[in-house]
Amino acid sequence: MNQPEEQEYNDNEIAIIGMSGRFPGARNLEQFWENLKNGVESISLLSDKQLTKSGVPSEILNNPNYVKVGATVSDIEMFDANFFNYSPREAEEIDPQQRLFLECAWEAIESSGYNPENYEGSIGVYTGAGVLTYLMYNLADKDFIVLDSRYFAQMVANDKDYLATRTAYKLNLTGPAITIQTACSTSLVAVHLACQSLLNGECDMALAGGVSIQVPQNVGYLYQEGMVGSDDGHCRAFDAKSSGTFLANGVGVVLLKPLQDAIADGDIIHAVIKGSAINNDGSLKLGYTAPSVNGQSAVISEAQAVGNVNPETITYIEAHGTGTKLGDPIEIEALSKAFSEHTDKKQFCAIGSL
Repeated sequence: MNQPEEQEYNDNEIAIIGMSGRFPGARNLEQFWENLKNGVESISLLSDKQLTKSGVPSEILNNPNYVKVGATVSDIEMFDANFFNYSPREAEEIDPQQRLFLECAWEAIESSGYNPENYEGSIGVYTGAGVLTYLMYNLADKDFIVLDSRYFAQMVANDKDYLATRTAYKLNLTGPAITIQTACSTSLVAVHLACQSLLNGECDMALAGGVSIQVPQNVGYLYQEGMVGSDDGHCRAFDAKSSGTFLANGVGVVLLKPLQDAIADGDIIHAVIKGSAINNDGSLKLGYTAPSVNGQSAVISEAQAVGNVNPETITYIEAHGTGTKLGDPIEIEALSKAFSEHTDKKQFCAIGSL
C-alpha cells in the first residue's frame, strides 16, 4: 500500500491549539459560534431604569440623539478568587478586565490539554486591555484612591501595565509577559508579536489576546454625525445603510505554538497562522483617526508575502468593518489594491465583520 505523502509545512507557521472567550450573549466560544450560525445580534436595548441605575442623568436620557443600547458580558462581578489564591478584598480591587482575562487565559491553556504547573517549556503572554473605567467609577466612589499604604496595591490591581505580568504570575508562565496598547488593533498586534516571539525561540507556547470591559456596562452613547458611533446602535459593515459602529465588551484569548511542534506533540490544531505583518499609516491620511489606503494595502501585501500565500487562494476576509462611510470604503479599496497586485480575478473572496 502506498503511503500518503507528508504535507510540507513552512517553518514560520503557527498553530492555534487553545482558545477561550467571553462575549455579549455568549459565556464561551461554543455559545458564540451558535450565535454566529444563527445570525444572532447580541446587542441589548436598555431601559431608562437600567440607564438611570448606571448613573445616566435625565437630561441625557431625554436627548433624542442618545442611543439606548448595550453589548454586555454577563457576570463580570463574579470571580473564583480562591482558585487564583486571592482574598475577597484583593479580588474586589482588581479590575474585572484583569480578572476575566486571567480566567480566560487559564481556560485557553486548559482547553489545549496542558498544565502550566508541570509543562516543561516556557509560555509567554501578550495582551492588552481597555480604558480603566472600573478604577474611575467604582473604586473612586469608595475612597480607595488615596496616597497611603493601599495606593500601590490599587495601582497594581488596575493599571493596564500589570495585565500580562499578573497572568504570568498567577499561571506560572515563564516566557515573555508583554502588555500591548495599540488601540483597536491591540489583540491582533498581540497575536503578531506572540508569533514573532515563538519564531525567535523566546518561548515554546504563547497566549495572545485582549479584553475590554466598560464599567458600568449598561450605558448607551450620544450619536454625533460624522463620529464613529452609529445612529441606531446597529453596525452594518459594508452596507449602504451603515452609519457607524457600536463598541461592545468582550475577552478573547488564543494559545499559540509553532505548527511543526504542535504536529509532533499531537496537539489539537484549530487553525494555522501562515504569516502576519504590522505597520503604521504615518501622516499620509485624512486625519489622525482615519485609515489609509496605502498603509493598509502595504501591510496586507506584506502579510501575504510572509505567509507565502497566493491571494487567489484566499476565500474569506474577516475585516475591521467599522460600518462608517469613511472607513469601510478605504478598507475595501486597500484590500482590492493589495489583491490586484497578484491576480486579475474578481469576486472570489468573501468579506465580513463580526
